[in-house]
Amino acid sequence: MSAAHSVTMLLDQWNHGDREALDKLMPLIYEELRKMAKRYMSQQNPGHGHTLQTTALIHEAYLRMVKQKEKHFQNRAHFFGVAAQAMRHILVDYARTRHTARRGGGARPISLEEAALVTQERAGELVAFDDALKELATLSKRQSRVVELRYFGGLSVEETATVLEVSPETVMRDWSMAKTWLHRALTPATDV
Repeated sequence: MSAAHSVTMLLDQWNHGDREALDKLMPLIYEELRKMAKRYMSQQNPGHGHTLQTTALIHEAYLRMVKQKEKHFQNRAHFFGVAAQAMRHILVDYARTRHTARRGGGARPISLEEAALVTQERAGELVAFDDALKELATLSKRQSRVVELRYFGGLSVEETATVLEVSPETVMRDWSMAKTWLHRALTPATDV
């Protein structure tokens, strides 16, 4: 039985209330979650080691997913799509907190682990990227999800197509259009 099939089977058992399935599932998904979190961390703070921070991000995303009242993960790709979304939200929440604190706002104190997730200079960039991604979602929700799944989640074109229930060609077209739109949205206008 393939690893992807095993994950899908265990997710289905977990969806139906089998807590033992979750215990069997964790070793199968942990390495992929670690790679996903490491990818996130390398985008946020290049050139620094992220062992503890990566672990903290995985655990927080995992806890958020386990605590969801309505969890119905259709398959492996869907699960990792939800994980990518959770990690994105965690990092953006921390970045907004850091960005607000830097500007002197009344942000809540954050722990050392939280602070290490997003550097001060990258916090503003992540907040701007998240804002642009939200704006893109108002224009094309699917393009926004493609970016989230591919960029943040590291899903392949085929996995993204499975999660979104579209063809791989549609994913590639949305990916290309979204990257172009985001580049324009994030590039400061220059006076000519």
